[in-house]
Amino acid sequence: MLRIAALGEVVQGVSFKFLDAGGEMAAAVRAYDWASTSLGPIEEWGASLRTAVGMMLSSAFPKCIVWGPELVTIYNDAFRPILGDKPEALGRPFSEVWAEAWETIGPIADKAYAGVATFIEDFPLVIDRHGYPEQAWFTFCYSPIRDAEGQVVGMMDTVIETTGKVRTEQNSRLLNAELAHRIKNILAMVSAIASQTFQSAESKEEAKATLTQRLSALGKAHAVLVEDSRSGASVRDVIEGVLSPFSNFGGRISIEGPPIDLSPRQALSLGLAINELATNAVKYGALSDDRGRVAVSWKVGTPSSDEEFRLAWEERGGPAVSKPKRHGFGSRLIEQALAGEFNGKVQTVYDPLGLRCELSTSMMNVRLDAADPAEPHAL
Repeated sequence: MLRIAALGEVVQGVSFKFLDAGGEMAAAVRAYDWASTSLGPIEEWGASLRTAVGMMLSSAFPKCIVWGPELVTIYNDAFRPILGDKPEALGRPFSEVWAEAWETIGPIADKAYAGVATFIEDFPLVIDRHGYPEQAWFTFCYSPIRDAEGQVVGMMDTVIETTGKVRTEQNSRLLNAELAHRIKNILAMVSAIASQTFQSAESKEEAKATLTQRLSALGKAHAVLVEDSRSGASVRDVIEGVLSPFSNFGGRISIEGPPIDLSPRQALSLGLAINELATNAVKYGALSDDRGRVAVSWKVGTPSSDEEFRLAWEERGGPAVSKPKRHGFGSRLIEQALAGEFNGKVQTVYDPLGLRCELSTSMMNVRLDAADPAEPHAL
């Protein structure tokens, strides 16, 4: 009896040797009730399975073993971050663990079970590991695992997530394309501003001063785009940037509205329009005396819907307002160019109590219009 007990201890010690240096997941594998799966008790695992699991657990590279016709999952410490907040995957069918992506990766697993390895770089998948669908990319290899007789009994998933790298490459391409697009747009705007300014100015001095101010406003609007990490800029940032030279008016200018982003072209057009309105207010309107005030406000609807976006410039308390005898470039810029960029309407009301200028359009016309990356394969 002592001989049998001693022999049993030796056999048991040898059978668990493959779990040495396996990290936290080795302990989890040791403690798991494998008898409840098709793999059977861990003491009875065959040499092929023990060897494969031992190699996988000892690796610092993310790896997962899928075993048998039921696709039982065993994974190492490095694989755990890829699972995120998914329910515990150990011992569960691989097809169940990745049910949301199985339509895509299932055929690749079938190839491995048929004896054909597959290596794919930056493969796009929509997965759910934090309670919501998430676009991610992976470089991985599904390779068959064979027993001593050469039969395929499982597969090894060797994988690394490349989502960060792919996103960075996409952003780089978008930024380069956007830079070229912005330069083209800015040069066109500068040309139009210069041409219209010199045509409407009564003297060279007036033309020079007006052109300088308009180009400065264009530069401030563009600076907001450059400083913003997104492809466009927020309404508030554009307005505050353009109105910064008028800071000496203190609390007489109020700005109020919810967060919303504009495309680069819309941001530039809005910046130029706000500059024209502010300049006019200083010369003739509410900011030309010590009593007047200006309120800039906007309201938004549901993004990409037919609901209304409305932005208003309203002056009160200044000198009596009358309609100008002629429409200069500034008026045309506000009423035509701004309306065109937003595919909406601009209405200017010369109320004796104060000028009011209002832009209205639908929310589907207020958006970041940078080109989207090519659509990845998704479920």
